[in-house]
Amino acid sequence: MTEHVSLLGVEFDAVTLDQAAQRCVDICRRSNNSHVVMTINASHLCMMRRDVELAHACSAADMTVADGMPVVWAIRASGQHMPERVAGIDLMEGLLRAAASNGLCVYFLGAHQDVVEKLVRVCEARFPQLKIAGFRNGYFGPDEHDVIVDEIRASGAHILFIGLPSPFKEVWSERYRDRLQVPVILGVGGSFDVLAGFIKRAPRLFQSLGLEWFWRLMMEPRKLWRRYLSTNSEFIWLALREVVARRAYAVRRESALAGSANAVRRDNRIVVSERRVADRRILVRRRSNVRNPQAPIPDRRRSIERRVSERRARTVSALKGIEVSA
Repeated sequence: MTEHVSLLGVEFDAVTLDQAAQRCVDICRRSNNSHVVMTINASHLCMMRRDVELAHACSAADMTVADGMPVVWAIRASGQHMPERVAGIDLMEGLLRAAASNGLCVYFLGAHQDVVEKLVRVCEARFPQLKIAGFRNGYFGPDEHDVIVDEIRASGAHILFIGLPSPFKEVWSERYRDRLQVPVILGVGGSFDVLAGFIKRAPRLFQSLGLEWFWRLMMEPRKLWRRYLSTNSEFIWLALREVVARRAYAVRRESALAGSANAVRRDNRIVVSERRVADRRILVRRRSNVRNPQAPIPDRRRSIERRVSERRARTVSALKGIEVSA
């Protein structure tokens, strides 16, 4: 059974990357209904406080994973268990590999036309057995939504990858999930550009240190500096408040439990003491009931004197008999 943890009002699935990919494959095998998988990072948690539609979409997701080391660290600091970070791009690569080996079809929606076309060629080269049901760029208006939904549903895809920005991809996925009839819907943001080779991903060291956002900031400073400055500061403040509150609650709870345990032990000692007193009283009453208060109490000293006098009398009579016979 999957363990769930929470941070800033969002419930996360405490799963590893392999476990998340396997759950998606299992869904594709046994269900035709749509299941939305959300990859939530610090930016999402901050935007949800002001965007009601985004908050509703994230709450309605069938699986929510922590995409970002700051989120993982905050969950762990609050005393909860989170095995590892599950980044959207890593989950996408894992699902592409699993789809190729399990005969599942995928559909790509998002990014520029040249990016998504390059992505298809890269995936065909990396995963020769992968079945691509279709693809479409992410530049369309509201009047085209119904046509795109019908096209994706008719493609028979098992997994839909949405390479569109937040919060549009989360809200759009939740709005059309029932009509799409795709078993797994996964929003991956800018992963199309990275996998297609248009943007270089942060080195492993930056990822492990939770500095992938800084790498992206260096790649696109004009686009991201204002967003990261505001959201990162807000997330640190909100996460710190929740961590402190959870830690304080845990301390109070442990103190209350310890106090209850001490009270139970004290009550047990009182009960044991009262039982011992009661047992003594019962024992005294039992001993007193053995004797019959109406019968005379025998005197041990008098009975001994009587037996001694009887022996002396028998000895004297025996000596007299000897003298007479002589």
